[in-house]
Amino acid sequence: MKTYAQAWIVAISLLITSCASLGKRPVKDSQSTANNKSESAVEKIKPASGTGNVQGKVLFNSKPAENIEVTLCEKFNQFFGGCDGKKYIARTDSDGEYVITNVVPMTYEALTARVFESKFYVFATTGLTGLSSTKYDVVADKTLFVPPTNLFKSDLKTVSPKAGDKVSVDKVELRWAAYPEAAYYKFSIYPDDMSVVSPYVNERVESTSFALDKPLQKGTYRWQVTAYNSDDVKLAESSRDIKFTLTTDAHN
Repeated sequence: MKTYAQAWIVAISLLITSCASLGKRPVKDSQSTANNKSESAVEKIKPASGTGNVQGKVLFNSKPAENIEVTLCEKFNQFFGGCDGKKYIARTDSDGEYVITNVVPMTYEALTARVFESKFYVFATTGLTGLSSTKYDVVADKTLFVPPTNLFKSDLKTVSPKAGDKVSVDKVELRWAAYPEAAYYKFSIYPDDMSVVSPYVNERVESTSFALDKPLQKGTYRWQVTAYNSDDVKLAESSRDIKFTLTTDAHN
């Protein structure tokens, strides 16, 4: 499935950055937006009487991801605290599939998937802005089929500019390390000054560098790059905290 609308990325980029300071684990946004349908709705386990099941699949690089922790959350706040209240946990099998059983029927506020054994996890969002996590209505004696969740990592390495660098406005070139099995990349530049509009948002490139060909004003900027495979599925992203300064003289 395609990621949710990308228009929200600029608007909440600073909010997402703050997620890295959450208590238990930082939150990552999921690429798949749940719609309560599965690509192959074959029930693996019948629900116990009076309870419901939740069934789905987790992928990485378009392939099944095994032994991934999946959590159904009664309460959820993507910015403060994450998963809370009643929790149901399952792990994916060798086919990337999971079944959460014996779930008390009610509406749950999120379904999270841990990114392997890291401190990060992903979840599906809803709406144009992506500010709300998708809710899951569990019904007694039925299995709720959830669309596949695509994991992505946070280990894409940037080369330049580095955090804290001062760069001349007429000599800006972004560079990053090649990511395994990446077919192309997208990068974005976010000005600290909210009155400045960046011409570089989700700029697509197939190489691992890009010399800026549109002018940017002097000031402080953040930049980030993401890697995608040939199925247009997100594989990895760089840190969101790479801040550099553009000057008329890089030695100033």
